[in-house]
Amino acid sequence: MRQDRILRIYTDGACAGNQNEENTGGWGAILRFGDHTKEIFGGEKNTTNNRMEMTALLEAFKAIKKEGQIIEVFSDSGYLMDCFRKKWYLNWEKNGWKTSKKTPVENKELWQQLISYLDKHTISFYRVKGHVNLDSDKTDRDKLYEKFIQWNGRGFSPEDFRYITEMNNRADELANMGIEQAGNSD
Repeated sequence: MRQDRILRIYTDGACAGNQNEENTGGWGAILRFGDHTKEIFGGEKNTTNNRMEMTALLEAFKAIKKEGQIIEVFSDSGYLMDCFRKKWYLNWEKNGWKTSKKTPVENKELWQQLISYLDKHTISFYRVKGHVNLDSDKTDRDKLYEKFIQWNGRGFSPEDFRYITEMNNRADELANMGIEQAGNSD
């Protein structure tokens, strides 16, 4: 498979004051196809970090114009990536949108929208360690790369890992821009 035929999506969500009743969240996503890059971001008041992580991916999916794409998604959200990689959503659907503990699945409406894209594209999901400064002398790049490989398999070189991490850091910057934008919307 030629790499220039794969649409790569890098996402992040953030929430300032996540545990407070009044807070501001932001999301950011980067879509990269060949030499083309699109950056999108936004924010909301009174939300959660998980909702922002999900919204980043949902807005990225909405920005795709053609069905049938081969997509690789990179996110630091274990919650988001595990749902798709471990197919939690299949049991949620089968159990009437209840968790294994018989409680309602949180953010059901977002999950349903996200799941609808699984039939429209061929999508692979990859987990990335968030908020990593690979240029710091204090960063153990080899250890982080091994963790990345442990999560995602050996199909990525150290150069791939560096690029993916840098792109996810940029998605984090976009999410923070979304927080700022939502905070200034009063």
